[in-house]
Amino acid sequence: MQSKQINKHEILNFIQEETDIILPLSNGEPTVLLDLLEEEFKQLKGVKVHQILALKERNYMYGKYKEHLEHISYFLSPATRKAFQKGGCRFVPCHFHQMPTVLKQTTKKPLVMAVASPIDENGYFTLGTQADYVSSMIGNVPFILEVNKQMPQTFGENKIHINQVTAYIEVDYPLSELTPAPISELDKQVAGHMIEYIENGSTLQIGIGGIPNAVMSFLKQHRNLGVHTEMITDGIVELSKLGVIDGLNKNNYKGKIVGTFAYGTKNLYDFIHKNESIWLLGVDKTNDPRIIAQEDNIVSINATTEIDFYGQCASETIGGKLYSGTGGQVDFVTGSRFAKNGKSFICMPSTAKGGTISRIQPRLIPNSIVTTSKNDVDYVVTEFGIAELKYKSLDERAKELIRIAHPQFRDQLRFEAKQNGFIL
Repeated sequence: MQSKQINKHEILNFIQEETDIILPLSNGEPTVLLDLLEEEFKQLKGVKVHQILALKERNYMYGKYKEHLEHISYFLSPATRKAFQKGGCRFVPCHFHQMPTVLKQTTKKPLVMAVASPIDENGYFTLGTQADYVSSMIGNVPFILEVNKQMPQTFGENKIHINQVTAYIEVDYPLSELTPAPISELDKQVAGHMIEYIENGSTLQIGIGGIPNAVMSFLKQHRNLGVHTEMITDGIVELSKLGVIDGLNKNNYKGKIVGTFAYGTKNLYDFIHKNESIWLLGVDKTNDPRIIAQEDNIVSINATTEIDFYGQCASETIGGKLYSGTGGQVDFVTGSRFAKNGKSFICMPSTAKGGTISRIQPRLIPNSIVTTSKNDVDYVVTEFGIAELKYKSLDERAKELIRIAHPQFRDQLRFEAKQNGFIL
């Protein structure tokens, strides 16, 4: 086993010209190995780094080593947003569940570099907080691991045997943490409208932010909830410890909290360590709408930045500029639509820029990108209530959305709805 442990500088021997390096997202990002690649970039030629949600801002993302090392993003993060806006890296649109297929079809010399937990007595590493899109490549693509003593050992489909590993180095540094967003009064108002729609026995897909955190804080009296999500968060830990989440009503992976990655505080990482109730699966399973649809009573909760009277949700642009990416929003909206008694909620505060702009508009701001289409939108939520858009006509949609808009914009929105033929 020890023969595959190498000095970090020997990693360069495994990177050929025009290698496509595939990195996991968040804490799966191998910090020490990437530091080395940047230090020794002149030894590389035509190497591309493929990643969703990069953790650390780096020079190669800005195109500074373009002939040697460049970045391709599939979902912008704080680390890559500015780099993309300055033309330093490229962006590929895709649904999260399609990532394994996209990478398989577009990379020529794939090589995965990932962080892993220490090897166990049976010769297995795990990808720790991750499964995401790299777990489906285990056994099919060369893997170079950065084995971190502080990475939790987890369960699911993210195990990799020493025989499937090309080489590894050992490191010891703390994981990046994400402090839960504080819950504001506005968050509570938005979340409060959804609670009556979440029945005991429902299965949840829920993300991060003040509104999702507020939703979870209101669920402490619920029972027999399940989780089938993409991101496992600190809020899930608390509900699990309270016995609210037990997964007993799920159709798939009964009794398991299913996700494709975990990102939060050390409390979360300690919780998932050697916890057999946590099951990390590849994103091609967690986010496949066909698999999501198999969960009866699934409730999907996502956010958007603006919506128009058609019901089009622009969830990845702000002011017409690309801000993030599609991610898994459409995966879960679609899956929920086909599930028995499935519900999907798109949430947002009613205004932006300190209350000066309505997030509900007759038409989207120019250059905004439609994430969730008018044909797929279900419930839309602001602090002023819930608009039910599914199967509604355009005039009904306009009226529903105006009803949950901020009062100071309602008269103007009604006027524009009539002027533009939405309301006769």
